[in-house]
Order: sequence, then C-alpha cells, then structure tokens
Amino acid sequence: MLADDIAGRPYNKAEHNRHLQTQIGRTSGSIEFKHQNVSAVLKALGEEWISGYKPAFNFQMSLVDAVIRWFSSNRVWLERGRVLRAASQMSEPGLLWVGPPPTLSNQPLPDELEQTLRVARKYDVAGRDERNRVLGKAGEKLVFDRERAILTGAGRGDLARRISWVSDEEGDGAGYDIASFETNGAQRLIEVKTTNGWERTPFYISRNELACADERRSEWCLFRLYNFSSDPQAFELRPPLDAHVTLTPTTFQGSFD
Repeated sequence: MLADDIAGRPYNKAEHNRHLQTQIGRTSGSIEFKHQNVSAVLKALGEEWISGYKPAFNFQMSLVDAVIRWFSSNRVWLERGRVLRAASQMSEPGLLWVGPPPTLSNQPLPDELEQTLRVARKYDVAGRDERNRVLGKAGEKLVFDRERAILTGAGRGDLARRISWVSDEEGDGAGYDIASFETNGAQRLIEVKTTNGWERTPFYISRNELACADERRSEWCLFRLYNFSSDPQAFELRPPLDAHVTLTPTTFQGSFD
C-alpha cells in the first residue's frame, strides 16, 4: 500500500484489512491501530507513511526492528522511489512551499517527540540522509532551480545567470552548496539539507559549515527540505544555528601531541 501511495496509484485499505483478518485472526480495529504504529515508526525513521494511517506512538521497539529488516531487504525499491519522485518534483521548482521552521510552540507531545527522536538517534537517521548522495544532489538541484526561477521571475535574469552550484562544481569544502543572490543583489549562500522524513528529522552539519555560518552570518542560511520524495516542503534557518536547534557533538578527532 505504501508503494501505491507514493506512486499515486489507487488501493483499497478496507480490502487489505479484511485480507489480514483472515490471515492473522485479528480484529479490524486492531489491524488499523497496528498500521498506525507502523506509520509512527516510519516517521521516526525519517521515511514516508500512508497518510490515511495517522501515526500512533508508544510502539514496541521490536516493530522498529521489523521495519528496519524490511528496509534492508528492499533497498532497491527505496532508492528507486526517491529518484523517481525527486525527478518529477524538480520540474516545477516554483511550487515548493517554504514556511516557518519548527518551534517549541508547535512541537509534538513530549512522549511522542522523545520516542521519535530516540529511534532517529539509535538508527542514525541523520547519517543515513547524509550518506545518501542521490537524495542530497536531488535536493540541491531543486533549490538551485528554485533560486534561478525566483530571480528570473523578479526580472533579475542577470543574477539568475550568475548562480553557482558550488558543491557540484567544486566539492563540499566551501561551507555551503549554492551561491545565489537576493533580488537586490546581496549575496545568498545556501547550505541544503534534504530528508524524506518530517520537518524535525535530525540532520548532520559539519564543522566547516558551522564556521562559514558564523563568519558570514548575513549571507549564509540553512535550507531544510523535508517530505522530499512525496511533497517537498522547506524552511530556512539563519545563524546562529544554536538559536534554532540543539547542536550535539557526534565525532571526535584523535591526534598525537
């Protein structure tokens, strides 16, 4: 059903429920709630879930392990879904919705948030997104096209032609991915972080990116793309980043004195 939902194909939840009732001997309501538990696990893992099954938390960790095993045996399907959806979304960059970032006032209930973040930490969801170069490049391409479309639409074709996709042309050492412009000509340095998960999915940021954010505060921004493979949405964070997110050291350098 999730594959059909992502692809936009019709499917019948009630028929699927009835089929499971005959297979496992559970009630319709029990099966419905278990699907909601699966949605909560998928949310915690930074993945899509079926919109008709609202995430229900306080799930058992054994269910997380089961979902992880399914992912491990279906890697090709996951990657194929991301590539196809990314390509289709990039055709209309002007439709990308950019809203306010998450705040304390709009966060989930404490128990739900804690369970979600605990799963994300245990299975290193941020690291998975960081290592997924296909996902990262697709997100950067979407933002690059969006920046160009905004400047062109504002009558600044001269600036649109000067936008540079720095990470693609020069590598990741600059501390930002895209060098763009505001419509008044001011420099706009964009670091793109992309996930297929929800807006609070953790992400990695390098020491070099943090240094660039600190040194060029008026120009630098973090552009967070989420729900990427189904319905890309975004928000921006401006330095100092620790005013918006908790920055946690995850690796240490060993050196010989």
